[in-house]
Amino acid sequence: MLLAVDVGNSNITLGLVRDGRVTGTRRAVTPARVTIDEAESLLDRLLGLDGLGLTDVDRVVLATVVPQVGRALAGAVSRRGLPLLEATAANVPIPVRVDQPAEVGADRLVNALAAGRLYGTPAMVLDFGTATTIDAVAADGAFVGGAIAPGLEVGLEALAARTARLPRVEPLRPEHAIGRDTVSAIRSGAVYGYLGLAAGLLARIRAELLAGTSGTTVKVILTGGVSQLPWIDELAGVDAIDPDLTLAGLAILAAEADAGAWTSPAHPARPDAARTAGASSARPGVTATGSRS
Repeated sequence: MLLAVDVGNSNITLGLVRDGRVTGTRRAVTPARVTIDEAESLLDRLLGLDGLGLTDVDRVVLATVVPQVGRALAGAVSRRGLPLLEATAANVPIPVRVDQPAEVGADRLVNALAAGRLYGTPAMVLDFGTATTIDAVAADGAFVGGAIAPGLEVGLEALAARTARLPRVEPLRPEHAIGRDTVSAIRSGAVYGYLGLAAGLLARIRAELLAGTSGTTVKVILTGGVSQLPWIDELAGVDAIDPDLTLAGLAILAAEADAGAWTSPAHPARPDAARTAGASSARPGVTATGSRS
């Protein structure tokens, strides 16, 4: 069984991949730091929610935007003798036409890969996560850049933290654009503001993707936690909502990558991720929020 691991700024998400399909997901909070021992325990505990363990895994494919946590997970996988493929601009099988390919987040690259393979091109992937990102995929499947903005939850947390009297508000669907009290006014600004931000960026990026071509349409795929909120249906022109897009992209990467891209099970753990007694007091919290099919 292939295990796909997506390490984001807020969550670590595991996907069980059978016959090329993501058949179940599990999620844990991303810790600030983690040792190899803790990373190994985390993987086993999440898999254990489905009655499995690392002994049931034969390969691991990884995308990470948190380097220290990614190194610890890679060390745990290596210690278990499992082949590892870590997504980078060098091995994701699409052209990466930006000024600094190595700076592009691995999740954005595998999202672009999945969008092109599953939904067609040209395409835009709108990922509502810790950051709100739009990834632009050209007609030939190349990742050509995009846009990054602070995420919805980050904005709400900053508003509450940096003001004296404004509370932390959940991003529920507003009843009206004109808020009649502080909570409804914040909710209106957050929800309708982010819908406006997303619509505006999509329109501008769509125009640039189509400039100089005979094309008239660009696929729009939403992913990330906020894409599951009910008010997202007010964003026009969406072709698909795929909460597991990154995991699907990792599964595609594992199927298409050259054999030489896989790290040998004998590869030693990286020194800066090595097990250290008492190196971290953070214990990754496991939440059974995944699905099985």
